[in-house]
Amino acid sequence: MEFSRRQGLKMGLFGSVAALGVALAGCSTGAVGGSASQSSQASTDTFPVTVKHIYGETVIKSAPQRVATVSWVNDDVAIALGVIPVGMPKNEWGGNDKMSTPWKDAALEKAGASIGTAKAPVQYSETDGVNFTEIAKTNPDIILAAYSGLSQEDYDKLSKIAPVIAFPKTPYGTSWQDSTAMIGAALGKSAAATELVAATEKTITEQGAKYPQLAGKTFIYGNLEPDKSDGVNVYTAADNRPKFLTSIGMKLAPVVTKAEQGVDGFFIAWSAEKANELDSQVFVSWVPDNKSKAAIVADPLLGQIPAVKKGAFVADTDTSLTLAISASSPLSLPWALDAFLPQVAAAADKA
Repeated sequence: MEFSRRQGLKMGLFGSVAALGVALAGCSTGAVGGSASQSSQASTDTFPVTVKHIYGETVIKSAPQRVATVSWVNDDVAIALGVIPVGMPKNEWGGNDKMSTPWKDAALEKAGASIGTAKAPVQYSETDGVNFTEIAKTNPDIILAAYSGLSQEDYDKLSKIAPVIAFPKTPYGTSWQDSTAMIGAALGKSAAATELVAATEKTITEQGAKYPQLAGKTFIYGNLEPDKSDGVNVYTAADNRPKFLTSIGMKLAPVVTKAEQGVDGFFIAWSAEKANELDSQVFVSWVPDNKSKAAIVADPLLGQIPAVKKGAFVADTDTSLTLAISASSPLSLPWALDAFLPQVAAAADKA
């Protein structure tokens, strides 16, 4: 499941569980297996739990013991809540030699479940989409997909294996706060999820405050490919990348907020011939290497993007860092801040 493929497929700040349509009822409690610490192991909510999402409602009758995940983010959230999945996808884009990520490796090691050890989650490939066969082999009693692009068909097939928590509205558009709330409720850990969101937001706010030049700066976060008439994608406010920059005090450029009206998705295709209209103080993108950045700057069309022309252009070449921001989670964002914020601040200085 490469990053580029998800671009082709592909809610705001954390709300209350009720706002996400999570209803709790019942009278039993249970422990969720594979936790990182004794304090985070026990479920605190009562069961059964009902979680609403785009494909209806999922009822979890008792505290899940075997958790499988699809897509990005969901495994990060479960691990951050002290629940080690029995199965999770390989990070085949942006991953390391363990097909994992630095932030996930650190959390798994702390929990005594490092990749390659007996307690580690089973990893399966998602290069060709949801791996139904390998997920079924893990014998899960819940499948987490709060951040994903599951189709109705995918959801129906997975539901034959175990109850599924699908995304609430937009494919690959669930904020990390909402993913955390939904997964926390499904695992019986609503209070822990609320605390996790608050702690992560505090870290982001504190780190962002170190760069006052970011406050109020307009930005566009997009994907640029030189010499292609369709080589520009601009991410909308529904995407986690703009959500992150907004959370540190920046503002999505008016040209994007106007263009995204009526758009149901996380990006807008933008003609390279109109690249000069993408007016913002900072432009952020990912590129495979520095040569590609130079090609964008020199491109007769993309080079006319105002922020690119001024040098206020963040062109990150680190796939793990790009993944950490693109598929934001309570594990990935704290890891990414020290490397990402200085790049954006340097661009803002040139605005």
